[in-house]
Amino acid sequence: MLRLLNVQGKQIEPYVDALGALRITVFRDYPYLYDGSLEYERDYLKVYTEGERSLAVLAFHGDAVVGATTCMPMADEGPEFQAPFLQAGHDISQICYLGESILLPQYRGRGIGRQFFKHRENHALSLGLNQAAFCAVDRPPDHPSRPDNYRPLDEFWKARGYQKQPHLQALFRWKEVNEVEESAKTLTFWTKELK
Repeated sequence: MLRLLNVQGKQIEPYVDALGALRITVFRDYPYLYDGSLEYERDYLKVYTEGERSLAVLAFHGDAVVGATTCMPMADEGPEFQAPFLQAGHDISQICYLGESILLPQYRGRGIGRQFFKHRENHALSLGLNQAAFCAVDRPPDHPSRPDNYRPLDEFWKARGYQKQPHLQALFRWKEVNEVEESAKTLTFWTKELK
């Protein structure tokens, strides 16, 4: 049985290393192929520990963090997340940015992903935000690292009420497992009106 724990702002600090290690493990797989380090993760996650309006939902199996999801107001996020929305004329003060939603493979298929979305959307509504947005990396169907059994999450996201917004894209850089150095990747945003 998995246990979920909501932590906000500075309450996230004791879990930063566990969250960072989980991100490194899960995002190493396709489609992100992320070759990360705990040092980078600690720096990346500061925006959540320093933000008073941020939320992390942690999934525990016993004492081990086996899944996590995060969110925060888009207005508190970095400019690289805000830019596509500002350029398209959106009011970022009304948007909640949904960060990662990650779960170790052996715990998938138990409804935790749906609960992660519910917790984040409820948090957004509690802050008075009326839209949620997240982004996902774009990969071609014939990508050489795509596993034969890979199933994109598009249908799962659509079932949660999210719509892909091809005009809202951002470039992010990270080092892939087979790369010598970082390269730019395109990520496309998905959005949903919250009620």
